[in-house]
Amino acid sequence: MTRLDHPDKKLLILPARHRQTILDHCRRKLSGRFLAEEEQNRKAYGLLAGETDGELITVKACLPLLKNARSIEPHRGFMDRMMQEHAIESETPLAKRGWVADPAELTGAVSKFKTQGFSLIGSYHMHRVAWEHDKERDTPTTLDTVLGTDSRLIMMIISMVDPNQPTIRAFYEGREDREIPITIIDEVKK
Repeated sequence: MTRLDHPDKKLLILPARHRQTILDHCRRKLSGRFLAEEEQNRKAYGLLAGETDGELITVKACLPLLKNARSIEPHRGFMDRMMQEHAIESETPLAKRGWVADPAELTGAVSKFKTQGFSLIGSYHMHRVAWEHDKERDTPTTLDTVLGTDSRLIMMIISMVDPNQPTIRAFYEGREDREIPITIIDEVKK
């Protein structure tokens, strides 16, 4: 798995079709229309694959995640500790917050990306509840930053506080001071 170098002066290119896949995933989960094989909660998480070329990071594939290993040891103990140490109280109890990609699903996704010639470049997840001190919820939380540290990956935050006007922002290692500008493009058919 190739990880990204420091993203200063980089630009993230997000094709409109991948943006739409991400937003459709978030809206579907928010509305409670769950797939039979996926986690039955109103949280959306997924993986981003792509390639880098100089100053450009281009998303070439996105894959919504279906399975959350959060409740399985050793992941449960780790996430319980992370929540206690770094999370802020919200609508969802701490014991039910946090997402851990199912190891088999993650391995399969990375293998699929590799056969397509792409590398895992990051992940996305949805924030849906406005907080008194953070009405937009379009930036990483302290917990996001702690979990992203040393990953050398992009963390894309999808704010669905207002599902009719979602916001998508990208941050290197979940650090607010390392935001990567996003440009949405329409792809040209060859």
